[in-house]
Amino acid sequence: MAATCVLVGVVGKPNVGKSTFFSAATLKDVPRADYPFTTIQANVGVAYLRTKCPCAELGVTDKPRNSVCVNGTRLIPVKLVDVAGLVEGAAEGKGLGNQFLDDVRQADALIEVVDASGSTDLEGRKVPAGSHDPRKDVEMVEREFDLWVYGLLARDWDRASKAIEQTRGRIMEHVANRLSGLSVTLADVEQVVLHNHLPAERPSSWSSAQLMDLVSGMRKLTKPSLVAANKCDLPTSAANVERLKQSGRRVIPCASEAELLLRRAAERGMIRYVPGDASFEAVEPATLSQAQSDALAMVDARVMKVYGGTGVQQAIDEAYFTLLSAVVVFPVEDETKMSDKDGNVLPDAYVMKGGSTALDLARKVHGELAETFLYAIDARNGKRLSAEHVLGNRDVVKIVSSGKRG
Repeated sequence: MAATCVLVGVVGKPNVGKSTFFSAATLKDVPRADYPFTTIQANVGVAYLRTKCPCAELGVTDKPRNSVCVNGTRLIPVKLVDVAGLVEGAAEGKGLGNQFLDDVRQADALIEVVDASGSTDLEGRKVPAGSHDPRKDVEMVEREFDLWVYGLLARDWDRASKAIEQTRGRIMEHVANRLSGLSVTLADVEQVVLHNHLPAERPSSWSSAQLMDLVSGMRKLTKPSLVAANKCDLPTSAANVERLKQSGRRVIPCASEAELLLRRAAERGMIRYVPGDASFEAVEPATLSQAQSDALAMVDARVMKVYGGTGVQQAIDEAYFTLLSAVVVFPVEDETKMSDKDGNVLPDAYVMKGGSTALDLARKVHGELAETFLYAIDARNGKRLSAEHVLGNRDVVKIVSSGKRG
């Protein structure tokens, strides 16, 4: 059923700043350059999900073990994958298409990075700023993904659909099995087939357009996405950001270069800044060089004061909390002290998909807890929770089992 949110994919055409976005989010050094296909192999790194820590609300001083608490802001490690840029024709193997699609297939959600300044064409080549419509980039990436999945189904659709009709089998099970490598479940297929009003008893009558609609619906359901409108601080970006928003997609204006600069400066102790903050502060302004002061001032004026942040952390947070309806749960062993057996208060924070239950949490903490699960306890009010209890964001929970109490 529900599982831990394991992976968010950072996707897009070449040369839009995907790798800069990834580096800014993870502080992992990856090849970055102003030309297409800088990224050849997928890069996997650790970013952070930002949420309010329960420590202040509960009146405790936390001792994080698997995450970090900064002045009441909890930063929980999550995985991002930056994959090779996608170009038109990728579904037929053009560019690094097959590798891209294989790398991204296990992602729970997608952050589609686009060049909001409109200064790169569909192939990722430089063009005059403002001359390219980034809406075409989003459409291309989604279309190529759909065409690739369509190819997985269409190659033997006529034979398979007729055979299933003759044996009175279930076409939805066939589709789920064929797309299991994309983390598609039978329930997912059933939902999309019902929504599209497809006659499940006569799959051989489905047209190519209907099959493509099925694939598109599966992508939207199992690979929800948002658009990171990168380079939002450039002069030609504002109008394109509005156009992207008018297309009906969830759009986050981003300035990845600015975020990377702030993260590096904070890492070196030059500024006080937590990813996702709306502002930053120089630790000792007098020690900064003129170039450093000018760079920070430009970020403050063009990004922070205009957008209230760089957008990178917001994109990550929305990918988890909005697209995946994720919740952050704090398991404890002593519900009266909000601690583990060693007295560490709120030591761990787990990111779970929306709809996860107390039993799912037990399974995540330790397999033995799930096998011998008795009940859970809401540490805030002492209420006993069943295995089927759906977890809420920032819940503090004790798992009680017959084999071990945790």
